[in-house]
Amino acid sequence: MTRKMAFVGALVVLVCASLSARMSITFTEYDLPNGLHVILHQDRAVPIVSQVVSYHVGSKNEKPDRTGFAHFFEHLMFEGSPNIQRGEFTRIIQGAGGTRNAYTTFDKTVYWITMPSNQLELAMWLESERMLHLLIDSVGIETQRGVVKEERKQRIDNQPYGSVLEQTMSHAYTRHPYRWTPIGSSQYIDRATYDEFQEFYRAFYVPENACLVIAGDLEIDRTKELVEKYYGDIPAGGEEIFRPSMIEPPQTVEVRDTVYDNIQLPAVIMAYHMPEQGTDDYYALGMLTTLLAGGESSRMMKRLVDREKLAVALQAIPLDLEDPSLFVVFAVANFGKSLDDVERALNEEITKVQDSILTENEFTKIRSQVETAFVQKNSTVRGKAEQLANYHMFFGDAQLINEEIERYMSVTREAISRVARQYLREENRSVLHYLPASEGE
Repeated sequence: MTRKMAFVGALVVLVCASLSARMSITFTEYDLPNGLHVILHQDRAVPIVSQVVSYHVGSKNEKPDRTGFAHFFEHLMFEGSPNIQRGEFTRIIQGAGGTRNAYTTFDKTVYWITMPSNQLELAMWLESERMLHLLIDSVGIETQRGVVKEERKQRIDNQPYGSVLEQTMSHAYTRHPYRWTPIGSSQYIDRATYDEFQEFYRAFYVPENACLVIAGDLEIDRTKELVEKYYGDIPAGGEEIFRPSMIEPPQTVEVRDTVYDNIQLPAVIMAYHMPEQGTDDYYALGMLTTLLAGGESSRMMKRLVDREKLAVALQAIPLDLEDPSLFVVFAVANFGKSLDDVERALNEEITKVQDSILTENEFTKIRSQVETAFVQKNSTVRGKAEQLANYHMFFGDAQLINEEIERYMSVTREAISRVARQYLREENRSVLHYLPASEGE
């Protein structure tokens, strides 16, 4: 009886997820004269609002000798303005019962504030202040230099496997600016001058390079008035936004290297070149990821972690990037297990997908998993706000929030095997063996 009830419960969850994934999210969008794109979504379920501002600038917009600028500005943007004293930005938000944060990727920098709905105007004033006239001075710059360098030490230099992304990108890319990561280099941040920081701000932190999304318990007409009040008079930058044009040449020979790091258990990373987000093959590779490593019942997890005990942790990740990207497989070997054996097992599971089409049962399961994950991304007002901004910024079509799931659902079993053959080839990958530092002495 218990098993039957559990099965029924799981079935209800899947059905609800399927229905939710197809529920239309309504929104209003328009452009201000200064070029700022605005998207408003009303959701009265909970008395909160989330304001998300996404700037179309990430680490790929940086100069090779000034990496880390986009991430540095993520921190600098909390320094204040002529009307907000240094250190007061966060205190004001918390005092009003809200939360805030930001993050930087290869392609964008995102700032969000979530507040009780009666504090929406305060959130808009705060965000518009730093878009209009961020405080950039020697005190803030020197403070954030120290903060960013310490963050790098904690997250990258002193963290086991912390350098995996840096090492993977630098081995997989030879020309494209994806070859460096958003955290950047401390030495370049140290060398940067006040004028360079000002130049970066004027170039990228302009209305026409941003998307403002406000979602939650709001009145559309009143919110439009507030948007005009706080963002309407911010002047446009007026200059062409720099977009890197470098194209990474096709990889024709496998790249292999050994990295010695502050770790105890060895790991293997395999990075395959793949298309950018939004392409048909991107969705097929997303389904392939779920088949191979999407949860405990996935093929690689069942074999390497459960049955053969070759690995203690395993992931497969297609990076969501604006330009051609990477399909990354990462596995940490179990105690006493050889990396060669781990890599051999990973390769064999990839070959199985290449040589034979997955079963109907597997296909149904991964479709449900993908659908559920899609629902979860849009389950909060902030989640919806971030997704709306992303769809507009990278696809020019916010309506994809209601349609993208169909692109996943249109992927066939045959397409999953095809993309495995087309992209998961030895000559199209970089392989890194991570070993304890003691072994390299």
